[in-house]
Amino acid sequence: MTKLFPSGHATHPQWRMAAALVLAQLRAQMALPGYAREPSLGLLYITDHYANDAAPLLEFMTQQLPDVKAWCGTVGIGVAASNVEYFDEPALSVLLCDVPPAQWRLFSGIAPLPRVGHGFFSAQTALVHANEFTPDLGDVLEEMAQRTNTGHVFGGVTASRGPQVQFSLDLLRQHARPGDDDSGVFQGGLSGVAFGPEVQWMSRVTQGCRPIAPWGMVTAAHDNLVLELDGVPALDALLETLGVTLEGDTQPAIRAVGETMVGLLEAGSHEPHSTGHFGAETRVRHILGLDTTRRGVALAEPVEVGTLLAFCQRHAGSARADLMRICAEIREELEPEENVLPVSGSTDPENIAAYEQTTLSRRILGAIYVSGSERSGEFFGGSNAELQIVRRALGDVPLTGFFARGEIAAHRLYGYAGVLTVFVGSTQSGAEP
Repeated sequence: MTKLFPSGHATHPQWRMAAALVLAQLRAQMALPGYAREPSLGLLYITDHYANDAAPLLEFMTQQLPDVKAWCGTVGIGVAASNVEYFDEPALSVLLCDVPPAQWRLFSGIAPLPRVGHGFFSAQTALVHANEFTPDLGDVLEEMAQRTNTGHVFGGVTASRGPQVQFSLDLLRQHARPGDDDSGVFQGGLSGVAFGPEVQWMSRVTQGCRPIAPWGMVTAAHDNLVLELDGVPALDALLETLGVTLEGDTQPAIRAVGETMVGLLEAGSHEPHSTGHFGAETRVRHILGLDTTRRGVALAEPVEVGTLLAFCQRHAGSARADLMRICAEIREELEPEENVLPVSGSTDPENIAAYEQTTLSRRILGAIYVSGSERSGEFFGGSNAELQIVRRALGDVPLTGFFARGEIAAHRLYGYAGVLTVFVGSTQSGAEP
């Protein structure tokens, strides 16, 4: 993989016009020497304004781009592209990945991803799209991650006010059974694409919330109801943290609790130091209600005794800083180590060649960004602000993605997070004239 991945994005009330605008961008890029001319894998994300037309839209794209051998993607409240987001408007975003067909495999309910060691394909990681109503979704994602050699998957949960469609169409390896819908559009369960060992990638998680109280340990719980935190009734700990009371006028308390969530760390985790932001191991979950009789706090997932918990709130400043942090980490991994740089003023050909190799050998060929639908640019200070941060940090790299109802990274399901994954390739070997 040496060429940039072609990408395109557009908005229009009519999906066919938007698709035509995207195709014009893709074809113009594929004619340039720095871009892939015959990419084999297409990623397609649409906003829910086009959800009812998902099947004809996908058919149109396959007809117009016959060299693209497979398509996967889903629907979101918004879609992402380089430097721009389309939120709550009719739009689509496409990335054509220049990955050899031997290095990718689509999977869905019709064609599940084989377990590690089974079959001829060795999955290193996988882009996963999940329906939010999938039973025990957290456990399903853990099991999916175990089907990769790295134990790492990334992606997001479909977000739509209409049909929760997913795209999975493999024109090389048709998996449809007699009687199955062969349109490549379906609803429910998981789908996506797994990548083989020759595909270089990096993935990072950024959180959109910051703790407002120290970490505590859940010392009593029943299902999703936290009863005690460090031996103190959980409701009392929450009210004390927020500085509110349920006595008299309860409106201030209701508003404060409505703006508050919890960060959770699995039982047995090492208690983190207070850093002002959550790490990638933390899962943010909603507070669903208060139990004034048992003085408990109900959460959006079951909690075990021993789980670490910290009350938190959304915070734009922390979200911006954390997004810049993960972009900086990716850039640092792409940059050469100091000990391989040539001595200043050196004219040694081998030393100069080593410098050129380390500085020019790797770059980002394409990127996928999945962000929480509650984040969007306005949360970061204005329209497109979130994607502008990514572009300023990484440059004008080809990018696609969507705004999800939950974000997937490693083997976990997140909330209020962003997951940035980049594909990396050589800038020298195999380049076309």
